Amino acid sequence: MNLDNWPKHIHKYLFLLKDDFFQLPYLYNSPQSMIEGLKSLPIAKHNVASQFISVTSAIYKACIYYRKIEKGLWVLLTNMNIKQNIVTISSYDENTFNDYYFLNLTLFQHKFIVKDSQQISLLNTSWTFNKPYTEVPNYFYKQTDGKIISFAMKKDWVKKLLSSKKIMERKTIIQFLNNKRGFYRWVDISPDTHGLAKDLSEIIQNGNNLNFDHTALRKKSTLLIIDFFKNVSNDSRFLDNISLSNLDYSNAAKAEKIIMNNLHLPFQGIEYIAKEVNTSPTKLKANFKIIYGFSMLNYHKEKNMLFAKQLITNPEINIKDIANTTGYNSSSRFTASFKKRFGNLPSEVRQH
Repeated sequence: MNLDNWPKHIHKYLFLLKDDFFQLPYLYNSPQSMIEGLKSLPIAKHNVASQFISVTSAIYKACIYYRKIEKGLWVLLTNMNIKQNIVTISSYDENTFNDYYFLNLTLFQHKFIVKDSQQISLLNTSWTFNKPYTEVPNYFYKQTDGKIISFAMKKDWVKKLLSSKKIMERKTIIQFLNNKRGFYRWVDISPDTHGLAKDLSEIIQNGNNLNFDHTALRKKSTLLIIDFFKNVSNDSRFLDNISLSNLDYSNAAKAEKIIMNNLHLPFQGIEYIAKEVNTSPTKLKANFKIIYGFSMLNYHKEKNMLFAKQLITNPEINIKDIANTTGYNSSSRFTASFKKRFGNLPSEVRQH
C-alpha cells in the first residue's frame, strides 16, 4: 500500500461489510499520512484553517482535529458517532519511512440493556500503544459514541520527555521502544485520565491553526502521556518486550471483540473463541496475555467488574439486575467477586 494507490484502495474497501462489521481503512505511517488519507475519503470535508476533518455517512460520523504541538509530537482528537458496527483497519505506505509511535486514549460509551429493556450507557476507557508497522483492527459497536485522543510521538521526543521528568523506569521504557513491532492495551489505569482528557479536548476544539494555545496544549498533553507511562512502566510486558506478527495482533483483536460483545454472558471459553478466530487455543491464549495483560477469562471478569462499578452509582438499578447484566447468575457470586476486586461490597460503594 502507498499513498498514490490510496484512492483505489478506499474505493474498493471503504465500508465493505465483513463478519457484520463495515470496514474503515486508514493510513498509519505518521500523523501527516493519516491526515492525508482521511482528507482523501470521498465522505470527508477538510477545513485547513481549523485543522479539522469531518467524515459523514449513514454508517459512521467523525470530527477529527489535528495539532502539531512541536517537533516529534502531534495530537489528534477524534469524536465518533457509530451508527453501525465498524472496524478500523490500519495500513502503511510502504514507500514512506515510519518512525512514529501512537499512544491512543479511547473513551467510549457502550450501551447495554438491563431490566425491563432499560438502556444504560457505560464508559469504557482504555489506552493502546502502537509501535511502527503494527497493523491492528479496532472494533466499534453500533449506537455508541466516544472519542479517541491519539499522540503521535517520535522516539527522540519520548527520550527527551522521560529524561526531563526523571521517570524512574526510563531505561525500561526506552528499551521497550526499540522493538520494531508491537501493540498493547491497558484498561482504565488511572483515575486522573478523564479529567486530563476533558481539559485537553476543550483546548484542542476551542483553537485553530492561528490561535490555539500551544503552551496549554503541550502542558496537558505532557501530563496525560506522563500519567500513562507512570502507571504502566512496571508492567511485565515492558520488560518482556515481545513482538508478534500482524496476524497474531489481528487474531487477538478479534478475540477481544468476541469477549466485549458477550460481556452479559458467562465466559464462553478459550476453545470456543479460538475456533471463532480460526487459530489454536494455545497460541491465542499466550498472545492475548501479551497484548492485553490479562488472560481472556480475567479480561472478561475485569471488564465486567469495571462496568459493574459504574452501574452501582445508579441507585435506580438494583444489585440483582447489575449481577445479571454483567453475566452472573446469582447476586451472591457477583457480590463476592465485586468485593474481591474492589475491597468493598456493592452496597458499601453505593452508600458512598
